Amino acid sequence: MRTKSIILLLAVLSTLITFNSCLDDLNSMPLNEHELTSDKVFTSPDAYRGLLAKLYGSLLLSGQQGPGGASDVAGIDEGYSSYTRALLYLQEATTDIILFHSGSGVGTRDLLFTNWHPGTDIIKYAYYRLFISINYCNEMLREISDERQRSRELYEQMKDIAPYYRAEARFIRAYAYMMLCDLYGSVPFVDENTRLGSMPQQKTREEIFNFAVSEAEAAAAALMAPGTNEYGRIDQVAGWFLLSRLYLNARTWVGKNEYEKAYQYAKKVIDSEKYPLAPDYRYIFLADNEDITEMIWALPHHLENTKSWGGTNFLIKALCDGNMREFTGMTEAWGNARLKTQFVDMFKPSDQPFDANDPWGDNKMDKRAQLYSGRVINGNPVFHTKETWAPGQPLSNTFQLGYASLKWRNMSRDRKLVGPGGTQTLYSAIDFPMFRTADAYLMAAEAILRGAGGSRVEALGYVNKIRDRAYLYGDFTAPTSSGVSGRITDAELTLDFILDERARELHLENGRRTDLVRFGKFTKGYNWDWKGSNGAANNQIGRDVDDKFNLFPIPEADITANPNLTQNPDFR
Repeated sequence: MRTKSIILLLAVLSTLITFNSCLDDLNSMPLNEHELTSDKVFTSPDAYRGLLAKLYGSLLLSGQQGPGGASDVAGIDEGYSSYTRALLYLQEATTDIILFHSGSGVGTRDLLFTNWHPGTDIIKYAYYRLFISINYCNEMLREISDERQRSRELYEQMKDIAPYYRAEARFIRAYAYMMLCDLYGSVPFVDENTRLGSMPQQKTREEIFNFAVSEAEAAAAALMAPGTNEYGRIDQVAGWFLLSRLYLNARTWVGKNEYEKAYQYAKKVIDSEKYPLAPDYRYIFLADNEDITEMIWALPHHLENTKSWGGTNFLIKALCDGNMREFTGMTEAWGNARLKTQFVDMFKPSDQPFDANDPWGDNKMDKRAQLYSGRVINGNPVFHTKETWAPGQPLSNTFQLGYASLKWRNMSRDRKLVGPGGTQTLYSAIDFPMFRTADAYLMAAEAILRGAGGSRVEALGYVNKIRDRAYLYGDFTAPTSSGVSGRITDAELTLDFILDERARELHLENGRRTDLVRFGKFTKGYNWDWKGSNGAANNQIGRDVDDKFNLFPIPEADITANPNLTQNPDFR
């Protein structure tokens, strides 16, 4: 079993560093002897290791204590704003995957109707979370310079590990700038050389993209060798994956054809063989998934050390109601969201209904169809409609209008509860997969179809390997196999098929909006429940919307605070 050691690091932080939004406090002269400065903080290698943990933890936790309180970012809702939850709203709740019926006060209805604006609260959470991560990375790069280590007499102790810490900081910063480029386009820019306390200057989307690429290239060359870093930290394979994702989206973001590079880096991920596909799709999303080698970069969760209202804790509770707790392993279920009909219909009709006698979907052909359509409870039928609306009725908060998801379960592979003494838990222990190998297979196949090197035979093989695993067929045959092949033919291998396959494989992993934009189907040409609607009765059929919604606006508060910023076109 791989140790979730990065989680153990987070406990060190409260005694080492209390970073809030203003990082320049660490470099100021103390007003009294009790104030912390960087020279007082960074007195041992453990302090740097604690800051490294904070770099990773900034993408998982929301503050200095869990699940709430002492938020890293002042002035925003801490629960809504933890990074993976904030990203889920923008990447999944704006698409054909899920419908949120809660949170309308912060703007979830704007996301549902594809009608957001600079003042929509929920669009700013990911923005500020990404910038706080960038600031932590910048602080690491400032504090871990050879010069500062020598001045603190730590150079000899740090010289072998400091280059890896620097590479990991550059990687996380490159990831954050990639996501800002994707979501918001042209944004403010800060790095370790930016004068602390100054108003950031805005860079173009292409400048942000180019910086992310250059940093990712540098990090990939300097990270630890494939498979040699501790669990929860990244290595060179993660660097290659990040570059493949950057290059695959280059045409959409900055008008550059970089599909060959996207293919080559995805192929490096696959050919490294350090992160092979899990033997069963369902294993990736369980509480003992730290043993699943497919996860190239995971955000580790722990029942006690990572309590939050985000992460996989949110993914389970938001997409389940109280009638589903026996299948999730959790003591709570919030019932915030349901699946949309377009996503449900990506699976064969026979795989869509939930069977209470087969709650893990063993008898389904495609094991990714972890859909919940209700059942008889205490003699009473409690069934969901596949549709997210009732005929002649406006948008409703009723959880049973739309299927729920059982993709995430806080249970082990032997299907047992993971709490003390085999009990349900309040928080999740499921690690969140930021990058995993199945995505690299699909990126490589897509890049080939878009004109990169490689052959259609190779692309078909990549797609069918993913489908073999989904169907437990071929090399993945197991006792719960249906005996049915999910393989497709060359004639069926199209870009549209890959787009749907990405949804089946990667739904709720925070990438769907990016995919739809890349395929030119986010604003026009493909519609889903309530898109472009206003929630009125008989208005559930989606419609085309303005192309400006391919981006989110820079949050209104940042535009007001920083005179150097210009709003995205058509949001002014």
